[in-house]
Formats: sequence, structure tokens, C-alpha cells
Amino acid sequence: MGLRIRLAVLVAIVLLAVGGAGGYVWQVRQSQARVQADASPVPVRADVAAVRSDPHLVFRSTALGPGYGEIAMTPLSDPDGARALAGASCERVYATDSQTICLSAERGLLTVYRAQLLDTGFEPKLDLPFTGIPSRARLSRDGTLAATTSFVAGDSYANPGEFSTRTVITRTDGEVVGDIEQFPLYVDGDLVTAVDKNLWGVTFADDDRFYATAASGGRTWLVEGSIGDRRVDALREDAECPSLSPDRTRVVFKKRGDLPPGQWRLAVYDLATGTETVLAETRSVDDQVEWLDDGHVVYGLPRDADGGAATSDVWQVPADGTGSPQVLVHDAWSPAVVR
Repeated sequence: MGLRIRLAVLVAIVLLAVGGAGGYVWQVRQSQARVQADASPVPVRADVAAVRSDPHLVFRSTALGPGYGEIAMTPLSDPDGARALAGASCERVYATDSQTICLSAERGLLTVYRAQLLDTGFEPKLDLPFTGIPSRARLSRDGTLAATTSFVAGDSYANPGEFSTRTVITRTDGEVVGDIEQFPLYVDGDLVTAVDKNLWGVTFADDDRFYATAASGGRTWLVEGSIGDRRVDALREDAECPSLSPDRTRVVFKKRGDLPPGQWRLAVYDLATGTETVLAETRSVDDQVEWLDDGHVVYGLPRDADGGAATSDVWQVPADGTGSPQVLVHDAWSPAVVR
């Protein structure tokens, strides 16, 4: 076969591949459009500023139809009421009263992921260092620190050792603190030097201290870190995706226990006494839980198969192990409480 013929065959194969990929993307978008067109609309309100002026819940809207994936807000006094849409679309969102962190995906033949800080008008004001698939996002309460977690290998926390994450802390003035995986990790006073070390899921205590998950050798730990000291120390084993309570006395996290891979239970850990309280939510929760107040936590759960795989709801449950889970917001994901 001559060179020209081989080049022609190669060009034909490339054109067919590109055409097939483009056709697939078109078919997916057409299918999504049909599903969204058939969806029942949720109540929407236009007064974004009014919602922001009072205590409110920020979340990713998963109501099928216009506004799917956008940042949404509802008053804490009526969390499942009409929602205000901010216009910006995110895979993961977190917010304080002064800014919002948005992990986004622009899907096409090539998907582009971004992490951005948004101002009070939900316009981008700072691009954050970000590589990989969006997973977790947090801001410190004073709004001076941001943390992002992405998958750079794999796309699930189901099996420690079979994925790799990158978690970067950045000051919201643009100064990059660094990838916390580069901080020395100590377990029972011993330095962990294994190459499979991973850290993810930051929650801030103040402008220096934070809690996170560390993993190595198939084990996970709740760790406490210091930006100033640039080190992290394990507090206890079997804890992932922690979130610090408003009174800073407890951490809620997901734990595996004796469950199979990809299954977790929610538990609260008292930092002073070391007491663990397993919560009344018996379903598996793969989320970084948020505190509604000192007595309740909120988290996202995908809707069951009958409700459609693209939708989810935000649930609440008491933080003392009593009560039962209740839906807080239908058609929502990635909640953040702003007071």
C-alpha cells in the first residue's frame, strides 16, 4: 500500500471517529433535552439579592429542566420553597456570605474542568488551581481560605488505593498554600512515607487549622492539619470527608466499618472526648456532609431509580443519633448553609 493510500485511509478513520463522537454527543444532548422538556418545573423566584440577605441554603439545583446544574438558593426559613437561580452552573458548590466556590465542567468532545471563586453577584473573580474531576470544595468561615479536591486517577472513593486525589488549599487573595498531600502525615507519631498516600475532603477550623481525610495502605484516618506547620496528624481511623460543627466541638464524617466497598454510614466524632455517635441515616452517603445547625446535618443523596438517575435530594438528620432522615430540599445537591 502506497503512502498516499495509507494517509487517505488514516484521514478517513479519523474523520469517522470524530463524526461518531460528535454524533454521540449530539444524541446525548438531544436525549437530555427530551428528558428536561418532560420534567415538572420547580417554583423559581427572581429576587436573588433578597434571598442572600437572610440566612439561606446554597445548593446545586438538580431539578430537570431549565436551570439544571445551576447554583440555587432558598431561605432557611423555607428551604424547600421557591428557589432563586444564580445563573452559574457547577458540579460542586460551597458558599459563605461573601463568595462562592464553584467546581464546573464544560462537556463536549473534550471536557474542561474548572475551579473558580465567584463574587456576590456570582461572577468569576479568581481561577483556582485545579486538575481532574470535581469532587469536594470548602471555604473557611471567614472567607480567606478555599480548598478543592479532584480525582486525578479514578472517579470514586469506593476502594482506597485505586484512586488518586489532589487537594489544594488557596488563599482567596490568590496565594496558593499548596497541595496538602505534600504535607508530612503522621500516624501514631510515625511518619507515613508510602507512595499511595492520599488526602482529601478539607474542612477548616480557622485560618490555620483544618481537618481532612488521609489514606494509605487501604486505611483511612481523620487528620488534623496546620497550614503554618505544614503537617497533618491522624486523630482516628476509618473516617472520610469530615465537616466541622458550627461550635467547633464535633466532626461528622462517613465511615466504612464492616460495610462492603462503596458503602458508608454517617457518624459524629466528639473532638474532646473521642466519643463516636452513629447517625440514624442507614443508607450509604457519599458526600461531604454540611451542618444545618449544631443539632442537625444535611447531605445529598441520589434519587432512587424510579425518580431518575440525574436527580437528587438534600436530606437532614439529627446529629445525636436520634430521629429519622427527612428531605430538606427536593431536587438539590451539594448544600452549604450561609448565615
